[in-house]
Amino acid sequence: MRNRSYDAELLDAENIPTSDLHRNLFELNVINTLLGGHEITIAGIKAFKLSKNKTYRILDIGCGGGDNLRVLAIWARKHQLTLELVGVDLKEDCIGYAKSQCQAFPEISFIESDYRNLASTQLNFDIIFSALCCHHFTDQGLKELLAFKERHSRLGFFINDLHRHSLAYYSIKWLTTLFSKSYLVKNDAPLSVKRGFVKQDWITLLKPFRQAKVSWKWAFRWLVVVKNNAA
Repeated sequence: MRNRSYDAELLDAENIPTSDLHRNLFELNVINTLLGGHEITIAGIKAFKLSKNKTYRILDIGCGGGDNLRVLAIWARKHQLTLELVGVDLKEDCIGYAKSQCQAFPEISFIESDYRNLASTQLNFDIIFSALCCHHFTDQGLKELLAFKERHSRLGFFINDLHRHSLAYYSIKWLTTLFSKSYLVKNDAPLSVKRGFVKQDWITLLKPFRQAKVSWKWAFRWLVVVKNNAA
């Protein structure tokens, strides 16, 4: 676990059967719900101390099945906050699944695209975030992603991603072997941990950003919050 793995995850392949991808997305939501992953996303939003008398536009890069956006929508309604939530993902089947899961939330919309290809008219955001997406990037790709987030977010950005740790690796490998019905989850969940981060990785990656904070969260997650001057 000393160095990040760059072995390709099955989820990054093209032409995954739709039913297999949807099963993967369903199980990832279950894992995030049971192990507290969604609570970390909420903690990321809370760091910006949003006001009830404003509308905030928020982008989720690598939105997958849209579960993080749905959790944020439910949380915002409970706290009387007005959010316009946008998810972007490369995969058509992810966007289709996300739309089907978010029909009761008109404040959520989706774009099928590489985030780098978003039109300039679409890039007006207060906050940009990613949850369990950054470990799919190389270090160079991640540097480009972080720069994009800073450039196109008025208040700043946050990241919810995995701690590269042997206990996390063997725990998720054991859990998914016993309970998962998805070959994608069984293969990719432990590999994702190996592709994850230790704190020094974030310290190095965040050197260009003044207002950056890295916090460890259960279960083996990092919450990275970077605020711009407007925050």
